[in-house]
Amino acid sequence: MRKNITLGLILTSAMALTAIAVAAPAGQDAGMGHGHHSHRHGQGMGFQKLNLTDAQRASIKQIMQSSFAQNKTQWQALRQQRSAFESMTPDQVGYQAAAASLAQAEAAATQVRVQQKANVRAQIYAVLTPTQKAQMATMKQEKQARRAEWKQFKAQHAASSSSSSTAQ
Repeated sequence: MRKNITLGLILTSAMALTAIAVAAPAGQDAGMGHGHHSHRHGQGMGFQKLNLTDAQRASIKQIMQSSFAQNKTQWQALRQQRSAFESMTPDQVGYQAAAASLAQAEAAATQVRVQQKANVRAQIYAVLTPTQKAQMATMKQEKQARRAEWKQFKAQHAASSSSSSTAQ
């Protein structure tokens, strides 16, 4: 469970950084070093397909940077608390209390992350034109259709591979 929450926080950070990179005008890396595969995660691909204006890119970049800066200290504190807990052994005094405290901190961080993500999405959505919003909705539907096809493909092939392996 802890690994899933940690992974969620990492992916959320990656999505935020991806959106910053995508929001940067072509040829700029938005302060992310050397690219960092900015097109692999989250909503980044969608922004490129929306033909954003320079002003929209700047607004989205500002929204993402503000969000990242706002949450950075909380993520660092949570990371330190997680590290302190992981350095403990189960027979140490206070181990269970540290586990409970970390669980509460992780839950609070998840709540903040979900609310912040919704806030950022709403702010970005407000920057888009009606045409871009419609295009984004179409892209979302297409993505959902591809995901459904993939799930169906996996289910069909999992069934056929399990029946062929039992036949051997």
